[in-house]
Amino acid sequence: MSGEELLLRRCKFVLVGDGWVLRDVNVVVRDGVIASVGEEVDKSGLVLDCSDKVVIPGLVNSHTHAAMTLLRGYCDDAELFGWLKRIWRVEARLTPRIVYLASKLAIYEMLSSGTTAFVDMYFYPEETAKAAEELGIRAALGPPIIEGVGELEGSVARAKSFVKDFGRSRLIVPILNVHSIHACSRETLEAVAELSRELEVKVHIHVSETRREVFECKKKYGLFPVEYLDRLGVLSDRCILVHLGWVTSWEIELIREKGACVVHCPSSNTKLATAGFFPFKEMVRSGIAVGLGTDGPASNNTLDMIREMRMAVLLQRNNYWDVDVNAADAFRAATLNGGAILGVRVGSVEEGYLADLALLDAYSVRLQPLRADNLLSAIVYSASGADVVATVVDGRLVYDREDEEKIARWREEVRRIAEELNKFMASIAGQ
Repeated sequence: MSGEELLLRRCKFVLVGDGWVLRDVNVVVRDGVIASVGEEVDKSGLVLDCSDKVVIPGLVNSHTHAAMTLLRGYCDDAELFGWLKRIWRVEARLTPRIVYLASKLAIYEMLSSGTTAFVDMYFYPEETAKAAEELGIRAALGPPIIEGVGELEGSVARAKSFVKDFGRSRLIVPILNVHSIHACSRETLEAVAELSRELEVKVHIHVSETRREVFECKKKYGLFPVEYLDRLGVLSDRCILVHLGWVTSWEIELIREKGACVVHCPSSNTKLATAGFFPFKEMVRSGIAVGLGTDGPASNNTLDMIREMRMAVLLQRNNYWDVDVNAADAFRAATLNGGAILGVRVGSVEEGYLADLALLDAYSVRLQPLRADNLLSAIVYSASGADVVATVVDGRLVYDREDEEKIARWREEVRRIAEELNKFMASIAGQ
């Protein structure tokens, strides 16, 4: 159990959920859980004066490749498949240490912008898990399953080992990371389905990201990608489907029937010109849990989930030609639905929820004039990660912009990490 007790005293605003706002209340945290939201005062632990702060649920980045901070700005003006060729060239030279350092860099960015949990797919997940536990952020991750990166038997063994090693962690959620249907054989996908049932862990997979993927699947198997996953037994309530820019209406019904979750990555999809359209409104109306992800720093290029919420709403409105998708939809995707995807009770500032919280500057010039009735809109449409002043994960204060000594240590480590990552990239460029 988390032993730290915390009192957020006299919070100017608490955004509990989709638009429910409380004013001038205290949030009491015990053993990593929100014990009360209201008048109770408990001074037995750390006390933060929040009279000038907005408290919101911590944001969940439901799909990313954290260590791709290494590749931020590396290939910014290429379409997906050309981009992948250049990215894979660098990734072939990755080492555990480079992934560890790049993951730390990403986690610093996430914590400082209000993200308290992320779902990750990348190489050397033990290194990312190590960084996450050191810095105090939640992460769902596991060894990548992709043809050409180890044989199937070895991938299964690594997955089982990862679940065993991290299954009891307070912060790490083991999952099965499957790159895609075009990067894995039928036999591999069937083995993944069986392993998911055996280990009772979720499957996290890119699907229907491009028109090319859909055409090739239909030509080869006579099925659309989600139908294909269903045929192989992969589609279930343990499945996290990412991208879905080229999904059909009957596949949406399949997703609903099987209870799978989906993740929208608006910035990355537009940047890589994958086109298509994520049917946010249809998904939500079907009762599907829709999460929000930044994707990797090489294809976004930011891990700022507040900016991602804004992007999600604007892209949907542009494509639907209406305003039905709103700030509450994006906020729910980034909080409560993110918790559903993780399988962890986070995403609301209520008694009994895990204390994963972000504190914003209530007097940031970007948010003014701020009132209870425009608070949700201000956060989704006007704020950015730069407005976050503190982040709490599992009841622990893991980021505090007002702690000058700690921030100085962070900046120095970021500098050292950046120097080592730049040397690595320079060595790749010279070969």
